[in-house]
Amino acid sequence: MTTSPLLQDRTPGAARREGSPGIALAVIAACQLMVVLDATIVNIALPHIQKALAFSTTDLTWVVSAYTLTFGGLLLLGGRAGDILGRRRVFMAGILLFTVASLLGGLAQEPWQLLAARALQGIGGAIASPTSLALVTTTFPEGPERNRAFGVFAAVSAGGGAVGLLAGGMLTEWLDWRWVLFVNVPIGLIIAFLTPRYIAESERHPGRFDVAGALTSTLGMASLVYGFIRASEQGWRDGLTIGSFVAAVALLVAFAQIERHAKEPITPLRMFADRNRSGTYVLMLSLAAAMFGMFFFIVIFVQDVLNYSPIKAGLAFLPVTVAIAVGAALSQRLLPVLGPKPFMAAGSAIAVVGLGWQTLLSPDSSYVGGVLGPMMVFGFGMGLNFVTVTLTAVSGVAPHEAGAASGLLNATQQVGGSLGLSILTTVFGTASRDAATEKLPDFMAHATPEQQAVFARTHQLPAPWSHEVLAHGISTAFLPAVAMAVLALLTALLVIRVRKSDLEALSGTAAAAGPVGG
Repeated sequence: MTTSPLLQDRTPGAARREGSPGIALAVIAACQLMVVLDATIVNIALPHIQKALAFSTTDLTWVVSAYTLTFGGLLLLGGRAGDILGRRRVFMAGILLFTVASLLGGLAQEPWQLLAARALQGIGGAIASPTSLALVTTTFPEGPERNRAFGVFAAVSAGGGAVGLLAGGMLTEWLDWRWVLFVNVPIGLIIAFLTPRYIAESERHPGRFDVAGALTSTLGMASLVYGFIRASEQGWRDGLTIGSFVAAVALLVAFAQIERHAKEPITPLRMFADRNRSGTYVLMLSLAAAMFGMFFFIVIFVQDVLNYSPIKAGLAFLPVTVAIAVGAALSQRLLPVLGPKPFMAAGSAIAVVGLGWQTLLSPDSSYVGGVLGPMMVFGFGMGLNFVTVTLTAVSGVAPHEAGAASGLLNATQQVGGSLGLSILTTVFGTASRDAATEKLPDFMAHATPEQQAVFARTHQLPAPWSHEVLAHGISTAFLPAVAMAVLALLTALLVIRVRKSDLEALSGTAAAAGPVGG
């Protein structure tokens, strides 16, 4: 195997070990796996986290959103930091921050401590993840060696979610939910130890940090998400609910103004000038919003209503990754011939069917008919969209802006997921309260004295009444998820255009693309 020219460089920033590109790739891939894995490995542990730290179901969404908001909001800033300060240096800083945050999260004794740690994890991931992809290009020379490295990187990204489901189930059931966070500590320390020894520092490029843009966008979206979650608990007339929405509007307007006038904006607004590219961002935002909410609520359903163990819950989600892979492979093969529009439209329509099916969930739903069937349908639809949306987002972009275009798509996915989860949670909270009120007379008439004593102390209905309330809340929450998928479908039908130039560009890039993971 040929050694990268950068590894042969003996400048002060060069790696101390030469001729070990395999180890360098393993280090980079391990970082990406850790960041991608974090989304699903924690999801499986959510019911156990809820019980251990006394989260309400609505507040529990912050365990997911605290990570995705900071990760998505600061992703572009992390990539810019690598260019300006040196990618290896920034990569190590992100890994160490992610590692420390994982340790703090595992040690958390109060809900706010876990949420703060999850936010720090998101910041660390936003610093390390975009830099890890860039390090592939600087560590491996152009040609077969770099292509193989990108193949490994793509496989890790695509498979990380499935690994996280299994790992999360095993760690939660065999050890404790805290180990879904503790497991990152030894991995992070090993990566930090090996990085300066096997990965060379990149050349620095002068530039500016758009810190104001990154902060206003992240805080604006966080305020918007908080407003929806607060509304689910305190109502739409609550002062903090109204204040958070006002703050969100003010911050996001400020963000738009900052980006218009910044010399080096973190989100170049010209990216939205292309009709197809703007459509892909709407598609990703809508479908990610539905997807994050679906996984969150189904994880709770299979463990709290179907009484699945964490390991069994992890295994229950694995078929979805197969459905996504099949859809991605089909679209990748036919995309150069048919163009993006048919796959975006078909994928979004299939996602609508899958999410609509999930509105039928009830306490009597089986895994095969009530969970597996609709998830497989939805997963196949998402698979048709993943490769299509990714390639369309970067099609026709100047080489020096390709990173910004793909990074913006990734950020849209993360932020859209947080926003969608908060909206679904708002509907869930309202529907659950109404269902609990309806079930209360039946509970008081038929509950045992012991059950009534527990209710008087906890104000929580026991099973089977709690199962009926939870299932009703979840099935109702999928109604806005259906609406989000319908928005994606309308965007695909009315906004996306099939252009000859796109078909020509895709014929040379689709074969090299892989499904997007995470």
